[in-house]
Amino acid sequence: MKGAGMSSKIEQLIDEIEQYIDSCKYQALSNTKIIVNKEEIDELLRELRMKTPDEIKRYQKIISNKEAILKDAKEKAEALINAATVQTNELINEHEIMQQAYAQANEVVEMASRQAQEILDNATIEANEVKAAAMQYTDDILGNLETIIAHSIESTRQQFDRCVESLQGCLDIVKSNRMELNPSGGQAVDEEPDLKEEESITLI
Repeated sequence: MKGAGMSSKIEQLIDEIEQYIDSCKYQALSNTKIIVNKEEIDELLRELRMKTPDEIKRYQKIISNKEAILKDAKEKAEALINAATVQTNELINEHEIMQQAYAQANEVVEMASRQAQEILDNATIEANEVKAAAMQYTDDILGNLETIIAHSIESTRQQFDRCVESLQGCLDIVKSNRMELNPSGGQAVDEEPDLKEEESITLI
C-alpha cells in the first residue's frame, strides 16, 4: 500500500487519498468522471477509518484533562499565596527582625508568583498545542477552555492583589509602631525596604 511506511496521522492519509484521486484517469468523453480502482480506494478509506478513532480519542483525552490542569494550577497558586501570607504575618510580629521579615516576605511572594506563573504557562502551552493539532471538530471545546483559562488568570491576579494589599496594611502598622517608638520624629537607622516592587507583581 502507498502509505504503509508512513505516519498514521489523518492528514497524511487524506493527502494519500487526494493524490490517488488526482492520479486516476478520466472516463471516455468526460472531464469530471474518473475511473477508480475500488480495492485501492477501499484500502485507503479502511485505513483512514482505523486511524481516525485513535486520533479523536487522543485529542479528547488531552482536552478532558484541561479542566483538571487549570484547577490544579489554581489550587497550587492559592496554596502558595496563603503560605506566603502566613509566613509574612509571622515574621512581621517580631519587631527586632523587621528588616529580615520584609526581605523574606518579598522573596516568598516572588517565588510564589514565579511558580504559579509557570503552572499556568504550562497549562496554556499545552492547550495551544492541542488547538494546533486538533481537527475542526474540537474548535468549540477549545473556545470553552480559553474562557476557563482567562477566568483562572483573573482569579489568581485578584488573589495576588489582595496579598499585596495585606502586606501594605502590615507596612502601615509597622510605620505607625516605629513612629510611636520615635516620637521625636527622628528616623530609625534601619530603613524599611521599598515594597513598591511587590505592588507591581502581576501575572501575564
